[in-house]
Amino acid sequence: MHAIKKSPAVEYNHLKLDYASTHRDIVEKCKRGNRRAQFELYRLYSRAMYNVCLRMVRHEQDAEDLLQNSFIDVFSKLHTFRYQSSVGAWIKRITVNNCINHLKRNHLFFEELEERHAEEPSSAEQEEDGPPRGLDVESVKKAVDGLPDGYRAVFTLYLFEGYDHKEIASILEITEATSKSQYSRARKKVKELLESNQLGLAEK
Repeated sequence: MHAIKKSPAVEYNHLKLDYASTHRDIVEKCKRGNRRAQFELYRLYSRAMYNVCLRMVRHEQDAEDLLQNSFIDVFSKLHTFRYQSSVGAWIKRITVNNCINHLKRNHLFFEELEERHAEEPSSAEQEEDGPPRGLDVESVKKAVDGLPDGYRAVFTLYLFEGYDHKEIASILEITEATSKSQYSRARKKVKELLESNQLGLAEK
């Protein structure tokens, strides 16, 4: 007797369900106040979330504080989590929002994001989504630290955290066109910083 083969749509939905249900047992125990489960959830995601914080705010102490505050929010809001995404994606969204709020509270307003008429990047610019070719990720990350906060926020969310421009627009409360424009400009600035750094090293 031949096994009934599932359709691609059914397979996709099954995989999507499995992805959203990752660590479900741990999450449910956390909801019931199980301290061991809470520690395990923190252990699973704290390092990745710390890296998110550090990329967003640059300073280690701020990143550590934001990490702790984010997990306080995670555990206080966990009862609202309904497995519509993976718990990791949900935790990251809370962490990113806290980082953005931190930048705003410290008067690091995204002036370059407040353009009334953001220009769409050219098709050639849109094709170049990744970091400049021939450079390692660590070099790019160091150059990103030299970006203004608004540029860095868009660049980091798009390139390192995997958000699309529609999601970034929602997070930063800007238009999708502005997100695309600022990513393009940030990428150009990163390239300039990398070239400048390479030139400085060559002259030493």
